[in-house]
Amino acid sequence: MKKSKKIIAIGIAIAVLVYTIITVCLLLVNPEETYIVKQGTITEEEETTGYIIRNEKVIKGEDFNNGIYTVATEGQKVAVGQSVFRYYSDNEKDIEIKIKELNYKIQELLEQEKNIIPSADIKAIEKQIEENIQNINNMTNYQEITESKKNIDNLISKKITFIGNIVENEEIKNLIKERNSYEEQLQTGSEYLKAEIGGIVSYKVDGLEEKLTPNNFNEITEKYLDSLDLRTGKIISTSSECGKIIDNFKCYIAITMNSKNAMQTEVNDSVKLRISNNEECKAKIIQINEESGKRTIIFEINKMTTDLINYRKIAVDVIWWNESGLKVPKQALIEENGLYYVMRNKSDIKTKILVKVIRQTDKFAIIESYETKELQELGYSSTEIKNYTKITNYDEIILQ
Repeated sequence: MKKSKKIIAIGIAIAVLVYTIITVCLLLVNPEETYIVKQGTITEEEETTGYIIRNEKVIKGEDFNNGIYTVATEGQKVAVGQSVFRYYSDNEKDIEIKIKELNYKIQELLEQEKNIIPSADIKAIEKQIEENIQNINNMTNYQEITESKKNIDNLISKKITFIGNIVENEEIKNLIKERNSYEEQLQTGSEYLKAEIGGIVSYKVDGLEEKLTPNNFNEITEKYLDSLDLRTGKIISTSSECGKIIDNFKCYIAITMNSKNAMQTEVNDSVKLRISNNEECKAKIIQINEESGKRTIIFEINKMTTDLINYRKIAVDVIWWNESGLKVPKQALIEENGLYYVMRNKSDIKTKILVKVIRQTDKFAIIESYETKELQELGYSSTEIKNYTKITNYDEIILQ
């Protein structure tokens, strides 16, 4: 009997020794990783593409083959009944060249004139001219360069109109007078088109104004959107035949998804969208159309940006939610019976701390400590609550 006990004791000692050696070896090879708890933010977002839907009214007249002269510039706000553009007359091209030459001649003289005190309107126009010139220097796309040059010509013309009332230089006055006479020739007999609704003027017409409209939300599904055969990020070309007025208060983006978040979301939920210029804007879900296991979600945003006017299909990030607080890696979480713990390491003393997980992604979680009432609801005794250790900023925790 004594011999058997001795053998068992030796066996236990050997087992403990082997376990200790293995543990030490593992620690030497893979030492415990730790993480310092800090305040942070986690987000749940999804990269996708979206189709822009606008409430817009196309304006087109009978003389559309002649081309158009813009009265209101791209992006300008107009009221109902305000002139937007007119069609060229037969001899307009020659007159236009003469006006353009006068515009640049007047512009050169104005740059040398020091007695003019520019108004706020003139300053705003000059700033837009400078911005367009800077943009052209960075452009490589022919279409974009052409658009910017047209915009510069329109802005210079607009500036001259403002400045004609305050300039004193006789040479400039005579040139403006000559220019105005050409303008009068253009206006005689021209067909003027006016705004039927109030909003933002745009000459970027793609023929989808009646297909991607708030009036047909029920038809907008993945199959319908795919049938439009649009390329992501393609700029809508400027029309030489017509223009349109866009409601500047609301815009809609239709996105087809089948992610977990997309399948769980509901009408009236609010999220954030990050469009191609990295600007984030609030969005509200106003309609969900389901087809073949996917959802086409229509988001409403109350902000009209240049990107939303120039494009019909864009890259979009849907930011489902973001949460701020104590941020820890998911590797630090220990789950037991539906509750979460972290192992704090303080002066080599390890303490298992109960924490509440607020939100989590695949890599990180936002945690906080339980309040007394919550611990009572979990069934903790008064003594356990009194001895409850809370997780705090800059605690060192062990990654599992």
